[in-house]
Amino acid sequence: MLKRTGPRPLRAALVAAVAVAVAAGGTLALSTAPAAAAPAKFADDFNGDGFRDYAAPGWGEFTVTYGTATGPGTVKKRFTQNSAGVPGTAGDAGGYADGFGEDLVAADLNRDGYADLAVADRSEKVGTRAGAGAVTIMWGARSGLGTKATRLRATAVSDAGFGNELETGDFNGDGRPDLAVADGIDTISVYRGGFSTTGTTGPVTRHRPDITVTFEATGLVAGRVNKDSATDLYVLGQGYRNNRMTQDAWFLAGGSTVKRGRITTVNGSLPDYDPTGVIADFDRNGYGDLAVSDTRYGNGAGSVLVVRGTSAGPGTTYRLAQSTAGVATVAGANEGFGDDLSAGDTNRDGYPDLAVSVPEEKVGSAAQAGGLHILRGGRQGLTGTGSQWITRATAGVPGNLTAYERFGFHVRLRDLDRDGDADLFTGPADAPTSLLLKASAQGVSGTSTQTLPVAATFPQ
Repeated sequence: MLKRTGPRPLRAALVAAVAVAVAAGGTLALSTAPAAAAPAKFADDFNGDGFRDYAAPGWGEFTVTYGTATGPGTVKKRFTQNSAGVPGTAGDAGGYADGFGEDLVAADLNRDGYADLAVADRSEKVGTRAGAGAVTIMWGARSGLGTKATRLRATAVSDAGFGNELETGDFNGDGRPDLAVADGIDTISVYRGGFSTTGTTGPVTRHRPDITVTFEATGLVAGRVNKDSATDLYVLGQGYRNNRMTQDAWFLAGGSTVKRGRITTVNGSLPDYDPTGVIADFDRNGYGDLAVSDTRYGNGAGSVLVVRGTSAGPGTTYRLAQSTAGVATVAGANEGFGDDLSAGDTNRDGYPDLAVSVPEEKVGSAAQAGGLHILRGGRQGLTGTGSQWITRATAGVPGNLTAYERFGFHVRLRDLDRDGDADLFTGPADAPTSLLLKASAQGVSGTSTQTLPVAATFPQ
């Protein structure tokens, strides 16, 4: 799931359930990839050259920067619905800008050796159905994206917002990538592998919370939680309990049949309307843990709730904030700790760490200068012990400490140089470039920083 960078419409807390079905009665015919094809090595290598590429979301557009042996290169391409071959019509939708490109997920969906990109547009008018929403698959090829695009088949329902959130994973454990699509109400549609450029997919199943529960999806997070071979899914969203709005995480267990699991309350009285999350095994016990943002916590100071993984899915929880022992800074109202999250091992100790954005943090006398924490994983999970605090004032980080820059607004951890540790991409809000801070056995350092021609918003 990607952190949104554009506006999103407000929706009512209590809404009627709307069924978003696929065409032809809900199940599409299976298709097969060419027999000689081998799946892409990387889920985001769109041109099959062996290097990861970078797709940055936008509002009404997205931009792909093609990778090289040393990271993002100079070859870029911007796509809108006006681009050749892309279905649909670009334009305004009910007072909000076109949502095409707002959420992106990558996988080699047709297993032809080239990664493909699923592109969300929850604002799309389909036929006469305003706000029905749509998902477009941009197919990879030797020349990259742009040679062919296909709209995912779904029945258009007015104001359903199909494509509100996207995630990929092998949700049934058969070795083929699947695609999960949330609408703007309460339905998660899982399209099984068997994708083709003609528009066919494998069977489609739809999942909703218990009828007694009010729940509106605002985020999807995929990963392996319970040690089996299938990818699991957390649905982040807004609930309604005891006459209060809540922020929740609903678990869907992967398997031959995707099973509805329990809902964990992240915040019992104040929802985060745009939460973000990541699954990683922070304590290395074999079960994937969910780290999810709760930026409304503590008068907006923010926090991260960790839901431990177990054989049954979600287990016990613990919370980290700037008031946690060992975390360098002091919690203050409206600082947004947790606004963006990314996981990776930054110091080669085998435990995933967590990069946590704090974009509204005051640094020295500079209001909302912003920064980020890197919290260490270990046998007890994530803690504040040994954490790092990085701002423009950190030794080696270029640029001046500037009020309202919101440095650290976006964070991504990725092993760019393939030396065994996750390097840090970060930058201020809405920046088209990012700053790269290399990692080593000692962690992330400001030494030898680089400015890269890609926003730190690409799919993780």
